[in-house]
This record gives sequence, C-alpha cells and structure tokens, in this order.
Amino acid sequence: MDHQSTDRATTLIYLHGFNSGPQSLKARETGDRLTSLAPAIRFLCPRLSPHPAKALADIEHLIRSLSGNILLVGSSLGGFYATCLAEKLDLRAVLINPAVVPDLDLAPYAGQQTNPYTGERYVLTRADLDTLRERHVAHPDPRRYWLVLGTRDEVLDWRIAARHYQGARQTLFNGDDHRLTRWPECLDELAAFAGGA
Repeated sequence: MDHQSTDRATTLIYLHGFNSGPQSLKARETGDRLTSLAPAIRFLCPRLSPHPAKALADIEHLIRSLSGNILLVGSSLGGFYATCLAEKLDLRAVLINPAVVPDLDLAPYAGQQTNPYTGERYVLTRADLDTLRERHVAHPDPRRYWLVLGTRDEVLDWRIAARHYQGARQTLFNGDDHRLTRWPECLDELAAFAGGA
C-alpha cells in the first residue's frame, strides 16, 4: 500500500462501556462483520481503563497516533467518551445507547468493582465521577453523530440521549434493551458510514 492510500485509510475505534471489554458481544459482532464486509477498514477495540481520566487520555493518545480517517463507535459509557473526543478532535462517532450524565448514572457504583470480562478489581472513586462531570459536553454538534437507541433500555433512559443529541441522525429500535440485540442490523450500513468518514 502506498503512502497516499495509507493516509486515506479508515480506522474504526470501538469504545466499550462500563465494566465491559473488547470481549463483549457487541464489540465482537462489530469487528467480525467489518472484517468480512470491509477488510480495508482497520478495527481497533482497546481495553479501557476503569478510571475515566486515564481512559480518555489513552484513547486520545491512540487517535493521535493514527493517520487517515477515524470513526469512533461508543457503547454506553464508551458513547460518552466518543462524544468527548469527537468534539475535541473533530471526529464523527456512532453512539450506541450512550451515557449522557455518567457521573450520576455511576454514582451508585462508587466503591469496589470487579470487571466481569477481565476480572480486574478496582475502586470507582469520587474523583472518577468528578472527571465524568467535568468532561460533559453540554452542546454536542449533531452533524458528527449517528445515534442508535433501544426504547426498552433498562440501564439508561433513551429519551435523555435523544434530546441531548437532537438534530443528529437517530436510529430507534422499539422494544430493544441496553445490550441492543438489533445492533447487527446496523453493521452493513456502519461499514459504509465508516468508509465515508
């Protein structure tokens, strides 16, 4: 591949949610489908630190190390991270049932945690919640985003995200949950969306 084509290459970075990981079903579905449908798109799904300040710094470092087009895909807390970095670094993002106010959503989980995917034990601290509050994007640019929501999300109220990203492209799956079992229906279009990033 010549230098010019490398500069035009697209990388899709999948950002997993709270107490999740690269082994999550949505992450694997996304990576597997892109590999078969659009092998020219590089798929990355980093294991994110449970501490938001480090997670955001690590993701930003990864983005800045890459050339070419970059598309972020963020699920739940990963959607919050994707929004922070899309606004800061002038990127586009696909948000799957994104957290809008994770400092409030995660407050009940402060204290000792164990990530069921990785087995990592850690403490979610007040400082972690403060970081999330401080990084809140009050007015995201709707032109950057494709929002994918389930109306039976048992973890986050989908209507909060729908209002927060008003004007953005939105796909609503009636009756779907936080896991978003119908996410695979978006994957063919995601490849086209990524390719035009």
